[in-house]
Amino acid sequence: MDRLDAMRTFVAVADLGSFAGAARRLRLSPAAVTRAVALLEDRLGQMLLNRTTRSVRLTERGAMYLATCKRILMDIDEADRRVQGEDAAPRGLLTIAAPIMFGRLHVLPVVGHMLRDHRNLAVRLTLSDRMVHLVEEEIDAAVRIGDLADSAMMALTVGAVRRVLVASPDYLAVRGAPVTPAALAGHDLIAFETIDATNDWRFARSSVRIEPRLAVNTADAAIAAAEAGLGITRTLSYQVHAALEAGRLRVLLDDFAPPPIPVTIVYPRRRQASANVAVFVQSARQHLRALPVIAGTASPEDDTRGAPAHSRAVQIEGE
Repeated sequence: MDRLDAMRTFVAVADLGSFAGAARRLRLSPAAVTRAVALLEDRLGQMLLNRTTRSVRLTERGAMYLATCKRILMDIDEADRRVQGEDAAPRGLLTIAAPIMFGRLHVLPVVGHMLRDHRNLAVRLTLSDRMVHLVEEEIDAAVRIGDLADSAMMALTVGAVRRVLVASPDYLAVRGAPVTPAALAGHDLIAFETIDATNDWRFARSSVRIEPRLAVNTADAAIAAAEAGLGITRTLSYQVHAALEAGRLRVLLDDFAPPPIPVTIVYPRRRQASANVAVFVQSARQHLRALPVIAGTASPEDDTRGAPAHSRAVQIEGE
């Protein structure tokens, strides 16, 4: 392993706080990762990481070296992209991040098309409902669901989804349907903790403080509970599209629905010249705008390939 590869390995260990995690990310053996970090420490004559049985932490010198390594590696990647040019064919590794359910349903098909069309391209798709930091975690592009705050990221809005309240026909047959948001106080409610950071459910012109009978931490669990007749849940429209089409759930209080939530592709400014990012943005834009579950709020004039993500945010709700 050469010095640059060793530096990349050290960065992965430091970012993940784990030798095993770095090995999985880089598709190396744990022994190779350990050797790479040891090589750097021997060369520098400094300990970069403090290892215990439970954690891996940077030393003071390691933190200084990490910042330098990241800057050097980003400069090298940028030099490669400039030489290849914007029109170069996609090649090498493209790292994409997306919310778990949205990524599985709607980003994975995009990745499949890209892999079939570009034989020299490899993709690492990271699905997580937490907010990933694109630069620190070496993510090339991400799909965000939510309003974006001020950001140095480039952004392209490809549509929007809605917050919806749903319940099963069996539940409604027994308990009836609420006719106003205030009437939810008399119902069994299911809270999805990722979309419901608080117990306030917001509507078009009001908000309601709820007391859930059931709280879960995944959309799948909230939807399954609602389908089982355990109560009313609030989720995002794309998450319950199949259940609504099949009649397993029904939408409630649609007249009180809050404004749609934008779906945006974001990527670091330095990735503008990347052929890999360009093909993902193009493929994802075409795919997502054609989906019936993604409201077509973005017109061709909204194409922001050269524009920063002004007043858009990385505080995402309900991914």
